[in-house]
Amino acid sequence: MAELTYTMQGDYLLPNLTLPEQPKVELGQYAQMRRKYLYRQRRILYTNLLTKGKLTEHLAEIEQTALEMEERLLKQMAAQEGVTEKLKAEDPMKWTRLMNNLRHSAQEIVQAEVIYA
Repeated sequence: MAELTYTMQGDYLLPNLTLPEQPKVELGQYAQMRRKYLYRQRRILYTNLLTKGKLTEHLAEIEQTALEMEERLLKQMAAQEGVTEKLKAEDPMKWTRLMNNLRHSAQEIVQAEVIYA
């Protein structure tokens, strides 16, 4: 174990502590939402992940899980609603309207089951 070093701050010796190195990862929409949720609602879990150097890894895993779930749900919902490539060719505006509606529904489900769980 490494020796701790201290810095004098006024009358007190404070330990020189640094957080472990975390990889630089591009975090998307779902990871940002999860970080904000943890920071505001689950402060102890947020602090534990941060101090152990696992926060970025956790957020990247949440991002990947959420994107996969959204894609899977979108495909299933589109199949149930009959939103096909044929509809896209025949009536692009209707297809766009339906797909946007399905995408928003899938995103709400992902937020409830992955982000805020």
